[in-house]
Amino acid sequence: MQPPFQNDDLDLEAAVAHARPQLLEFLSHHPNWLLTTSRRFLPGVVLNGLDGITDHRGKVSVLLDLLEKAGPATWKQFAQSLCMECNLPLDLEILLLSSAGEGNGDQASFLWTVSKHSQCLGFAQRRRCNNSVSDKNVKQQRLDSPEKYRHLLIDFIRQRYGSRRAAGAAAQEQTQPLAFNQAFVNLVIQQSKASRLKERTDKPREGVAGAPKPEECADTAMKVSDLFRSVVPSGTTKVIFLFGKPGTGKTMLMHWICQKWAEGALPQFLFTFLFEFRQLNLLKRKLTLKELLFDLFLQPEDSPDAVFQYLLENASHTLIIFDGLDEFAANMDMSSSSKGGPTLTSPMSISKLFADLCHGKLLPGCTVLVTSRPKRLPDFLLNTVDLLAEIWGFDHEKVEEYVSRYFHQYSFKEQAIAHLKNNTKLLSMCLIPALCYVVCICLEYLLLKHQMSVELPQTMTQFYIKMLLIFINKQQGEHAGGEEAQLNCNRKAILGLCDLALKGLEDKKLVFYVGDIPEHVKEFASLHGLLTVFEVKTNGTCPEAGYAFVHLSLQEFFAALCLMVSKRVDKNYLKKKFSLKSKWTLKNEAKTEFMESFHIFLSGLSSKECRTFLMLLAEQDEAWVQDKQDTILQSLKKLAATHLTGPKVIELCHCTFETQDLKVAQHIGSLLNFKYEFKNFRLTPLDMSALVFVMNSGQHLTYLDFAGCLMDIDCLEVLAGCENVEHLSFRSRRCGDDFAAALSKSLQGMGSLKKLELTGGSMTAEGMTNLVQASSQCLQLEEINLQDNRIRDPEVKRVMDLFSRMEKLKKIDLSSNDLSLNAVLLLAKEVVMCQNATELRVRDTRNAWAPLSPRCSLTLPVHSLQDCSLSSQHAEEIIAILQSCPSISEVDLSGNKLGDEGCSCLLESLTWISVSKQLDLSQNHLSVNGICSLLKSVNTCQKVMEVQVRYVVFYPCLVLCSLTREEPVFSTDDEQNGDENQTPTASKKIRLTDSRFQASDLEKLFLLNSYVLLAAADFISSSCRLNDNQISLNSVFFLAQSLSTLEHIKTMNLSLGHMQVVHLTFWERIRVRSTSRWRSSFLAHPKHEAKGRCFRLKDCRVGPEDVTRLCHILAQCPQLTEIDLSGNSLSDQSIERLLSFLPYLCHLTLLSIRNTTFSPRCMVLLINSVNLCERIRMVEVRSSENAFLHLGASIQSQKTSCRLTDCAIGQGQIDELCRVLEQHGWLAEVDLSRNQLGDEGLRCLLDHLHQVPVTCSLNHNRISQDGVLHLVNAFATSGNTTEVEVSLCSKATLIIKLTSRDDPRKFLRLAECNFQPEHLEKLCLLLEKCTGLTEYISSNNNVTVQAAERLLHSLRKNPGPLKISIEEPWVGKESVTNLLELAVQACGNITEITICKDKTLFQLGVKFPHCLEKVESVVSRLHLYKPGIKHACFYQRVREKCAQLQELRWSHVELHNDEAEMLVRILLPLPELKKFGLTSSSIMPTGIDYLITGLQNCQAIEELNLGYMELSSAAIPKLVLGFHKMPSLKRLILNHNNISNDGCSRLTEALRNMHYMEEINLSHNNIGDPGLMNLAAVLLEMQNLKRIDLSGNSPSPAGGEKLMEALAYCKHIEELLLSRNVFGDRTAVKLALCLPHMTNLRILHLQNNNIGPAGGMELARALVVCGLLEEISLSENDLGEGSIHALSEGLPCFEHLRKIDLKLCGVTDDASKSLSYGFRQCPSMEEIILSWNALGDGGARELASALPRMEKLKMLDLEKNRIGTRGATKLAEELAKCPEIQFIRLWDNPVPSDLAENLTSQDPRLCFSFY
Repeated sequence: MQPPFQNDDLDLEAAVAHARPQLLEFLSHHPNWLLTTSRRFLPGVVLNGLDGITDHRGKVSVLLDLLEKAGPATWKQFAQSLCMECNLPLDLEILLLSSAGEGNGDQASFLWTVSKHSQCLGFAQRRRCNNSVSDKNVKQQRLDSPEKYRHLLIDFIRQRYGSRRAAGAAAQEQTQPLAFNQAFVNLVIQQSKASRLKERTDKPREGVAGAPKPEECADTAMKVSDLFRSVVPSGTTKVIFLFGKPGTGKTMLMHWICQKWAEGALPQFLFTFLFEFRQLNLLKRKLTLKELLFDLFLQPEDSPDAVFQYLLENASHTLIIFDGLDEFAANMDMSSSSKGGPTLTSPMSISKLFADLCHGKLLPGCTVLVTSRPKRLPDFLLNTVDLLAEIWGFDHEKVEEYVSRYFHQYSFKEQAIAHLKNNTKLLSMCLIPALCYVVCICLEYLLLKHQMSVELPQTMTQFYIKMLLIFINKQQGEHAGGEEAQLNCNRKAILGLCDLALKGLEDKKLVFYVGDIPEHVKEFASLHGLLTVFEVKTNGTCPEAGYAFVHLSLQEFFAALCLMVSKRVDKNYLKKKFSLKSKWTLKNEAKTEFMESFHIFLSGLSSKECRTFLMLLAEQDEAWVQDKQDTILQSLKKLAATHLTGPKVIELCHCTFETQDLKVAQHIGSLLNFKYEFKNFRLTPLDMSALVFVMNSGQHLTYLDFAGCLMDIDCLEVLAGCENVEHLSFRSRRCGDDFAAALSKSLQGMGSLKKLELTGGSMTAEGMTNLVQASSQCLQLEEINLQDNRIRDPEVKRVMDLFSRMEKLKKIDLSSNDLSLNAVLLLAKEVVMCQNATELRVRDTRNAWAPLSPRCSLTLPVHSLQDCSLSSQHAEEIIAILQSCPSISEVDLSGNKLGDEGCSCLLESLTWISVSKQLDLSQNHLSVNGICSLLKSVNTCQKVMEVQVRYVVFYPCLVLCSLTREEPVFSTDDEQNGDENQTPTASKKIRLTDSRFQASDLEKLFLLNSYVLLAAADFISSSCRLNDNQISLNSVFFLAQSLSTLEHIKTMNLSLGHMQVVHLTFWERIRVRSTSRWRSSFLAHPKHEAKGRCFRLKDCRVGPEDVTRLCHILAQCPQLTEIDLSGNSLSDQSIERLLSFLPYLCHLTLLSIRNTTFSPRCMVLLINSVNLCERIRMVEVRSSENAFLHLGASIQSQKTSCRLTDCAIGQGQIDELCRVLEQHGWLAEVDLSRNQLGDEGLRCLLDHLHQVPVTCSLNHNRISQDGVLHLVNAFATSGNTTEVEVSLCSKATLIIKLTSRDDPRKFLRLAECNFQPEHLEKLCLLLEKCTGLTEYISSNNNVTVQAAERLLHSLRKNPGPLKISIEEPWVGKESVTNLLELAVQACGNITEITICKDKTLFQLGVKFPHCLEKVESVVSRLHLYKPGIKHACFYQRVREKCAQLQELRWSHVELHNDEAEMLVRILLPLPELKKFGLTSSSIMPTGIDYLITGLQNCQAIEELNLGYMELSSAAIPKLVLGFHKMPSLKRLILNHNNISNDGCSRLTEALRNMHYMEEINLSHNNIGDPGLMNLAAVLLEMQNLKRIDLSGNSPSPAGGEKLMEALAYCKHIEELLLSRNVFGDRTAVKLALCLPHMTNLRILHLQNNNIGPAGGMELARALVVCGLLEEISLSENDLGEGSIHALSEGLPCFEHLRKIDLKLCGVTDDASKSLSYGFRQCPSMEEIILSWNALGDGGARELASALPRMEKLKMLDLEKNRIGTRGATKLAEELAKCPEIQFIRLWDNPVPSDLAENLTSQDPRLCFSFY
């Protein structure tokens, strides 16, 4: 075993070099003493040459050199003399004595004789007193107590952590798990930057598009000795923070450091203290620093005050270790730690003591060493830590070293090492030292038994189980029998240990006292080495014995085991306890949970391999255990469908790997297949093994992206086994040549790899060559991206030769490297010769500091030589390269120095160059003359389709030419001169933006291109930009007039703000080409009439007269449908004039005025516009700044609405507002939400509400309880107020609906109104006056049970049926009996009783009789059924009140004996009961069988719901018997009941005779093919079936096909719910064939059914026959582009379709156009879900354009797509035209946060947040 510090760290040369600067400074002040002393150690001849040196410092330096060269013995004598005779700083003395060899053994006490605090004399005095015996005695007396304490401390630590302890524990060596009893093996420690600490404590902000900034300096490996090298000034506290994952050896390392200090290997420290946070948790009192050090660690034998004083004076030589910060249970909130300085005598909390030690407020100058898991890091450490490092555990070399030491005494040592080396998964586990020890234990045991054949467990959980069995076997021997017998013998103790572990974790307790542990548990755990015992000191009194699991992970294992075997733990509790742990800890987290691996163990225990072990331990059958295991597996599946961060994805993969369930892994892999994206956290080989397991289990190719992730080279070796990766990306400065070499070895196993990215790294040409050589073996590889590395000049010939071998390679990106110009040109020439490569990109983005992003949209053959310093002299060479290439789509030469001459040369050669799309000459130092030449190319070269020119400060202009191949003109017959072909002309564009042209330049340009900008000629632009050309308001009027004169202008966007904008777009025109030789082609208007034109003027100061002039102009513009005058500071007078022109703007549909502050008068003007123009359908004003007027096509279309939200409208404005509205005759909707009406404003508004039907929304208007009561009074007395909804919680809802008097319905909903008793009394009085109430809902209004009784008595004046709902917390606590007692207080006859305790809902349906006699007659008949039970009066009352009961629904209730008996004997036999539901409930103690017996009396029952009742296999046959007595049963709901194939078969036999059955719900059971086929056979005869739900079962495609064939015979089927069955394409194809028989189908759910492109295509084509479809869900199926297009084509057939769900279907921009067109044809569409797809800006823009045509759409879900700035902006723009849309969800799209905030502020319906 090697010492902690290597010899070369402490040798003479290193020690002297370390001390020399300080020593030189000190001795420079005492040169004479040094010279005199040196004569004793050096020959006189050597010193003779010093006389000529006059500089003291130089002379001292020479003397030190001579003394050092004289040898170690001489230096030792000199150092001792120096320390004894001179008053040196103590840290310098220690360094000198260390170099002299005085730091070890008994010589260490020599340090005490030279303490600077014990030497108070000056330099000269010290020499004179050097030999004074009396002074030495005094010094010895002062040092006696501290020296004794130091020796006492050394003995204590040696005994506790050193060799004595090891010798004493030798007997238990073989049974101590998770401890390193062998010689310590050094750990891998990686020093990190302090900035990384914050990354681990705060959850990283979810960024927008783009990679994270690369790490400029990688973390560096370090040795243990490096931890204590001084990096802070003397006297300053040094804080060292070590973090590491569980099991990496943090605690053992701390023990080892203490041991080495006691052996003298850390001479810089006089004292060392070690505290464990798990023991500090036990402290309930505050401590002083002295009590912490002495009472809790070691008490001095005498003079504690002197020892403590010495500690304070020598703080810089004190090491304090705090181990396990993550285990600290108390809050580490040190917000108050900075207030005032602490005093040594002030008791304080442990957290305060710890913080003040770290801050240097206590014991300043000491060294504080802290360890933690990377979970809990207090904020105050962020700026305090001086050295941050991570303990990685072992690497492969250290694993081999450890295993070699473990098996050193066995002959099979080499076999053990080879076994681990040959198993990648096991080797990855062994990189964690604690797991390595467990693996060695298991391997040792198996090799001793079966040396030739060894089968080790596969997962961490299985290893822990094996380890437990091995420990038991070792203690009890083979004679104790097999595993079953041993578990039987120790079951009670193991279960007790499990209970102890779980209770400890729940109570955040890691240390247990004797009284906490049952004696038999303590004996078992101690005997088998599962618990460790130690002294616990909580005060200065005698220590107590403390027990703890030898490792926290072991406690987590037993706690997880407790959940799986305990009979007290049900499925709900199990679900609650299972969750993924995040790597990130929020700043404000107030508590710590000690469950780092708990969820992983739970997952592992859910594997089939653990089932037998659990059955034996729990003494339960397989079904019981499997039920619990399935609960965990189902939870895992659900988690996979949620939004997970990168670390949580890894955690999920670990859990999945532990299950070893390939079906679960396949399911989870299919849900995660969208993209695996990991940013800025460390990945271990074990992480990678779990990830590869899940990826390989999936059926889809995946994208794997690592950005800024720290990972071992070993991770790449594991990654080599990933077969399903299609796109592999690494982005990190850590990726250099070594990384590339390691990655090269792994690529050969990735047979599906198509795209490889290694960007932002430090790879050189050597690494590139290795990587490309390895990539040539990847036959599917299409793209290699190596940009932003450090590649200088590669071997071009060799690299291109390798590229040419890759048959499918298309794209090579070497941008932002250090390539020379010659290398770039050589690459360009070579790539032309490479037949397969179609795109080469070489550019330098690192220096692209101009405010223009490089253009990089590339397709087919592309050359990008951007920012390569090309000049005009290179133009001919470039032309030669381009001409030699047969076809190029795009050429990017931007950022060079071609100038006018070079660009002109290129432009002249365009005719002979096959560039089909784009030539980018941006930033090439063009002058105005050069730009003119460029613009001429629009005439001279018919390929040129677009020219962009933009001025940039640092480069004269941006120039972009878009080109196209010239298409031939087709003619059918040359002789028929009159025949003409019409083809759309290819649109041309000229953009002159930010050009800073002078007037003469502009004139030249306009003369040159006037035919493009102002009139129709041979070609016409589709877009024209004239930005930043200093135009005036007169120019605006001139341009506006062109809307009248140039009919082909589509939109005109003008802005005179800081950045001037002039942007015109044009309608597509049609080229008419004559077939005659003598007639030329010409342009004609499109055949269809333009649908609408738009004028936008922004950021311009426009006065009233200007508005008048502008409106006169716009009124002359044909087909003008939209006007946007945002941000123009319009005055009230200007807006008044604008509104007066509305009747003359005949085609206008939208007027927008945003970013303009409206006065109260102006808002009234806007509302009054409904009286000026009868076409206005909605006036909307938001936040007093944004106004939208929506106009209809005709006067008769739709109703008119008014929305004034967040406009600060108060009581003063209500009167005037109401007068304006009354003038119009009121509106269909008035929304005054988020204003300041208050109670008085509400009263005023209610006074104005007359007999006109209207819906009035008053949300967030500061209404109090008194206002609510006034509203209720109006509701009760008004004849036409039909609905009132009020909530005073955070939602602050208040809605009033009025209708005509002939509507008999009245609804009152009151929620969270915080009523006090006096309010409730008034409410009851008001309700007594209310007649005709249809439904009353009260939710969380502080209604007590007594108030509820009063309320029920009040609701009695009703001619028709009344539904009463009360939702209060007490509903969940009251018994069923008490709730029924409340129910019978209601007036009238009860027709419905609903109790949902999970929702705290109590609901009654009441019907008031016309005469009493009828009720009495019914009661008399019921006397025949009177049972002989207790409480006869109450039961009699229940029978009377419920005589007409029709619906009985109870959920989450627990029925005891009397309640179950009442249900079975009184309620169920009621003759009119038609609907009964009992879900998620229990009947104690009689069970479900008693209920099933009672159901046989429900002869009139039509609906039976027993969902979530966990029906046993024995219950189903009994239930089936009851069906024979339910002839009217129509709806059967038995979801979530674990019904098996046998149970399903029994049910189907009963269903065969139930001819009225309309609905069957057997979802989320365990029905496979046998059960499904039996059901299918019965369905053939069920002609009345309308709804069937079989979601979440486990059939195969074969069973699915049989089901579809049977469903074809169900002619009346309306709802078909078959989600999450993994039916596959075969079933989908069969369903497609059967759909023509399901013409009544309204709802179809097929999400997550493994439907691929083949099945999707057939299904999409067949759906068109189901014209009544209202809802389609195909989410979570990889349908493919073809299926999406086919579905889009069929959408126009669905005129009733309300909702479509295509989440996670791989929808891309390519499909968006057809989808958008299809959506527009669905007149009833209300909800579209396209989340978790691949829609980008193009798709978003297509969808946005469709929104105005979808008049009923309410919600569009586009979460988790790839929509950026352009797409989001377009959606916001079109949303303004759609007042009926409630929200568009855009969470987790790459939209910049500032833009998202801006768009949300403009329109809150755009939702970028998760919730």
